[in-house]
Amino acid sequence: MENLETVNQRIARNLIRYRKAANLTQAELAQKINYSDKSVSKWESGNGVPDIYIFLKLADLYGVTVNDLVGEAPPAPPAKKSSKGRNLLIALLSSGIVWLVATVVFVLLNLIFPGGPWWAAFLYAVPANAIVITVLSSVWKYRIANFVSVTVIVWSVLACIYVTTLLVMSRLGVGDDSRLWLLFLLGIPLQALEVLWCFFRWTLFRGRGTGDKKSGGKDKDAPKS
Repeated sequence: MENLETVNQRIARNLIRYRKAANLTQAELAQKINYSDKSVSKWESGNGVPDIYIFLKLADLYGVTVNDLVGEAPPAPPAKKSSKGRNLLIALLSSGIVWLVATVVFVLLNLIFPGGPWWAAFLYAVPANAIVITVLSSVWKYRIANFVSVTVIVWSVLACIYVTTLLVMSRLGVGDDSRLWLLFLLGIPLQALEVLWCFFRWTLFRGRGTGDKKSGGKDKDAPKS
């Protein structure tokens, strides 16, 4: 007969396996089941097990049975790799559409109005593509991709404004373009604001999952109020 420690370790392995398959951190899981992430960490280290109510919530969350969570050699959970692969395919197809549109615009304008600076269509496609990736990464909660895409939006939009202004001034033959580079200084505070926003958002998000304040004699496994 298995001893308590062996059972706890088996359950811990199962809990870790299904949480990772669901692409959740301990803090994110804790928030979903209204517990502290320290409790989740405790269960996954084999120092305790959830009560039956939490087992039922976890089983429902992962789309498995309670027996899968506590039993030996549970069946492999649905692989998130396929989901990530699908998301990557969607992102690539969406980006491809953006660049296809830019190419069509470039070709048509060159056919109708030859000799113009229509190469700028590809420059404008950069922030457009970045906006698409920002939306998708926000939906899928890919934080790093979201940060990078927003950064690309900031600097590529400034580049578009810079190039467009140069083209207009050149076409009209007016103005002094020697100080247009000052436009890029706007990107510095915008980039700083993005970094601060991401830092505080991620920090506060993690803090929500913690919610386990030390209080003498109180059970740390108790649900958050």
